[in-house]
Amino acid sequence: MENQRFDLAWLFRMAWRDSRKNRSRLLLFISSIILGIAALVGIYSLGDNLRENIDEQAASLIGADLSLYGGKPIEGKAKELVDSLGGIRSEERSFASMVYFIKNGGNRLAQVKALSGGYPYYGKLETVPVEAEKTFRTGQDALVDQTLMLQYGARVGDSIRIGEVKFAIAGILEKAPGSTGITSTVAPAIYIPMKYLAQTGLMQKGSRVGYRYYFKFPAKTDVEALVKNLEPRFETYDLDYKTVASQKQDTGKSFDDLTRFLSLVGFIALLLGCIGVASAVHIYVKEKLNSIAILRCLGVKETQAFMIYLIQIAGIGLLGTLIGTALGAVIQHFLPVVIRDFLPFELNTHISWPAIGQGIVIGLLISVLFALPPLVAIRKVSPLNVLRVSTEDDTTGKDPLTWTLYGLIILFIFGFSRLQMGTWLEAVVFTVSILAAFLILFGIAKLLMYLVRRFFPVSWSYLWRQGLANLYRPNNQTGILIVSIGLGTALVCTLFLVQEILIDRVNLSSSGNQPNIVLFDIQGGQKEAVLAIAKAQRIPVNQNVPIVNMRLEAVNGRTASDFEADTSAGQSRRIFGREYRVTFRDSLSSTEKLSKGQWVGKYTGNAQPVPISLEKGFAERSRLELGDTMMFNVQGTLMPTVVTSIRDVNWGEVQTNFLVIFPTGVLEEAPQFHVMLTHVPDAQASARFQTEIVRRFPNISIIDLALVLKVLDDIFGKIGFVIRFMAGFSILTGLIVLIASVLTSKYQRLQESVLLRTLGASRRQIFAITSMEYFFLGALAAFTGILLALVGSWLLAVFSFKTDFHPDLLPILGIFLFVTCTTVLIGLINSRGILSRPPLEVLRQDV
Repeated sequence: MENQRFDLAWLFRMAWRDSRKNRSRLLLFISSIILGIAALVGIYSLGDNLRENIDEQAASLIGADLSLYGGKPIEGKAKELVDSLGGIRSEERSFASMVYFIKNGGNRLAQVKALSGGYPYYGKLETVPVEAEKTFRTGQDALVDQTLMLQYGARVGDSIRIGEVKFAIAGILEKAPGSTGITSTVAPAIYIPMKYLAQTGLMQKGSRVGYRYYFKFPAKTDVEALVKNLEPRFETYDLDYKTVASQKQDTGKSFDDLTRFLSLVGFIALLLGCIGVASAVHIYVKEKLNSIAILRCLGVKETQAFMIYLIQIAGIGLLGTLIGTALGAVIQHFLPVVIRDFLPFELNTHISWPAIGQGIVIGLLISVLFALPPLVAIRKVSPLNVLRVSTEDDTTGKDPLTWTLYGLIILFIFGFSRLQMGTWLEAVVFTVSILAAFLILFGIAKLLMYLVRRFFPVSWSYLWRQGLANLYRPNNQTGILIVSIGLGTALVCTLFLVQEILIDRVNLSSSGNQPNIVLFDIQGGQKEAVLAIAKAQRIPVNQNVPIVNMRLEAVNGRTASDFEADTSAGQSRRIFGREYRVTFRDSLSSTEKLSKGQWVGKYTGNAQPVPISLEKGFAERSRLELGDTMMFNVQGTLMPTVVTSIRDVNWGEVQTNFLVIFPTGVLEEAPQFHVMLTHVPDAQASARFQTEIVRRFPNISIIDLALVLKVLDDIFGKIGFVIRFMAGFSILTGLIVLIASVLTSKYQRLQESVLLRTLGASRRQIFAITSMEYFFLGALAAFTGILLALVGSWLLAVFSFKTDFHPDLLPILGIFLFVTCTTVLIGLINSRGILSRPPLEVLRQDV
């Protein structure tokens, strides 16, 4: 035992002594994982803080113990069920409506919430002034979201008109339970007292209204048990519910998805760093072959030599990991600032010790794991290396232990991605994608070296020949630089292209004659007057679509209760609970394509039942096929139908699209309302048109697509910033790997450059040789990475987002030039240290 202790102490002393001359280089080697560990620790800490804050503030997110809500009036037996629940209760009815600011004539679609009772019971409506949260409930007053107040320059005391009623602005609504900065921007809320709702005249047939009840129960009530017992009855009456526990689960799940995504981005940054570690250790071990051979001559066993350098790498890895975790603990205090617009609560941060522990374990494990493949070569070092320069090829690739370590690395990547993604399939896809990118880039590097060696242009000038030869000479950095630079470029470019795809999907262009204003809830008696206003203001009407509300009573002769009793039924009874908004027409629109069956555009009355067409996604979700019969209740009249066609609908276009379409000749006499799509040439014309419509018909809601586009651009800008913020870790890590690799290359090129200077090469010539080498490396790596990003983004666009792929080439060219120039610049900067020193001084050094 004493000998073992002495041997272990001796190994540590030898590792310490051997590292004295190379500590700066070892620190540079391991610094490439610092940012990756910092990113992971910061994200893990953010996740822990989010979960703790959600646990602490879950009640204030819902504002009550129980929330019941549905899309139709709660009456009859459903109302009896609600009344039987007891406790303290509040009621809310919410709907979209145009709001008219009387002072400046502005108008905007907002989410109006009519409230009665003392809701919220947990948390509060945060208002300015503070007392407005209570005073607005007693008078003809309203709380207006601060986004609207700022947009229209309104002040407390000004008036707004909602429908037929004028409300005084009692206060500015800064925050409500469950609201976020994003939801306030997209759908700003206005609270009014319930007692004035009927007077607004907005509760008309066909209006889409949400009905919600909030409950507060005595302190010892087991709300979860109560809900579990009543869940079948809630299902029967088409009531959805939310409790504090379910709100906590839903909120936590949404942010778990965010943190998992960010963790994967940070993990890719860490993988880039690990490439740098593996490469640096590989070169470091090669430089130490002579020292290792001397140790072997002195009687040191191969395992002891291996342990000396493993201790060195593990020690430096631990130091780098500790620095990374400390940096991550600092970063996690800034991440809430980046994502605060997506949070429905104020996030309080503190140091997460579990996250720091995870970071230390992962950092140490990954630095050692990726360093082991080159380290195992130490076992093959012979004492004879002292007496001769070995010209044998590297045989580590034939070592079974090396391949075992590669397998462990792949297993580690898969295991980590499995923990982040939650499913085996996604983890396999992620791991295979990473490996494919590595293999493609490594294959490109090998192909480059082969082509340059095989087809060397001997007729070119000396500088070109020397620069190209550096790509395949011993100790070249072609493989590591192309892999690290290419993978980093692919990641950054993919993130940019995916963001571009998402923005393009919602980029509802207002150019040409495309619709940019949507008017809905136009009653039958208002249609002609609205058309007259559009005609008088020379505004073209692109579409005028009738809409009929109806409910589904039976599918293939079976009702909702039949499906509820039959647990093996393919259809869910949920398809019976919704209200269907359908239209009728004799032809397909430009956004529709027939997928199955035969389109029937006109019903002659000779055949029964009525032929209808279903949207493909709805048909698949509802397990409906061609030939299935569906019985609809059209506001009291039962109408039998049969599915004769299924349509593939492009929902991304500015068109009125529907799940169910009837032919003409059936619904013309049914109670209906209309939706119109128009195009206004500029903001002034849009303001005049909207003001006139809202003034004469306050029940009509207007969606200004230009405003929607601006809001969506803002949202995606914030999402893009979060993505770019995390991608920045990968970019910085890639730069560190690049710097470390080029510095390592500098040590390898040192004697060669000095010999060139001794033979008469000028500084300018050596700079030219270096520039050519790193230009080829940077350009090829960037080009390959961009190609990988384009292929991956095209696959995402076509198969995931179901959209066309039209990348903007100018920013991609910018990425290519930036990566290439940065590679050359770093190579030149690192070469200056060689060229500024006399040849004899360098030749005398033991490098």
